[in-house]
Amino acid sequence: MTETCYRHPKRETAVSCSSCGRPICPECMTPSPVGMRCPECMRERTKVRSGPAAFAPGGIQFPATIALIVINVIVYLVEISSGPGGLSAPGVSFVNHYGLFGPSVAEGEVYRLLTGGFLHASITHVGFNMFALFFLGRLLEPAIGTTRFVFLYFASLFGGALGALLLSPDALTIGASGAVFGVFGAAFVIARGRGAGAVAQSIGIILVLNLAISIGSPEISLGGHLGGLVVGVISAFVILAGERGRLGTRHLPAELIAIAAIGIVSILGALAIA
Repeated sequence: MTETCYRHPKRETAVSCSSCGRPICPECMTPSPVGMRCPECMRERTKVRSGPAAFAPGGIQFPATIALIVINVIVYLVEISSGPGGLSAPGVSFVNHYGLFGPSVAEGEVYRLLTGGFLHASITHVGFNMFALFFLGRLLEPAIGTTRFVFLYFASLFGGALGALLLSPDALTIGASGAVFGVFGAAFVIARGRGAGAVAQSIGIILVLNLAISIGSPEISLGGHLGGLVVGVISAFVILAGERGRLGTRHLPAELIAIAAIGIVSILGALAIA
């Protein structure tokens, strides 16, 4: 089926903007060193890269990714400082007070939906999650922008809380895995949506392996991983829809509102389950 220009719906075209991927007619095309761009992308100071270039290391920085890693590490240091000593011995009382736990959430400790996503059980736990976040964040954040990335991360975190309570409401759950799986799913969808098939395939293989590990390990919160993954994937489709002009001309605010709404629905769902 032939696409039509996002600014002139009655004009058929086979050309898409090399930055955002939206179809554009000859009137809307502006030549650039990396192909034809739409008027909006030409006006942007910071271009959103597409295809494999959008996932290349270097270039645009990833401040939110670094900030989230620093926060998680600091929180883990606070954990172990309240424990019996040692990098793998976080304070039990600290984790019990701030970890995700359905009965406590039901009693009004709603903050656990957020704080549980920044706690970890061991140095291996926090190390693996932060390595995955660094690997994925340095790819995804420059590709979609810091603001989108932050909204997606926290929506996925709350989606992970919803999934964890849905499958194990009476279990104490901690870790950034729900948010990380959301970033995993979003990176896969964005890569495929922008034509970076090889990158998407690599991410997909790693994602499937991690899901297999989650299913085969009883101590891992499968619900948290799946909840974060689902929210991350949905948020990524929202971002792609915005880039392709399906959310109006001012697509960024619409994307952020939609992703925030997904996060709020996750919070309300978690409260209802708790």
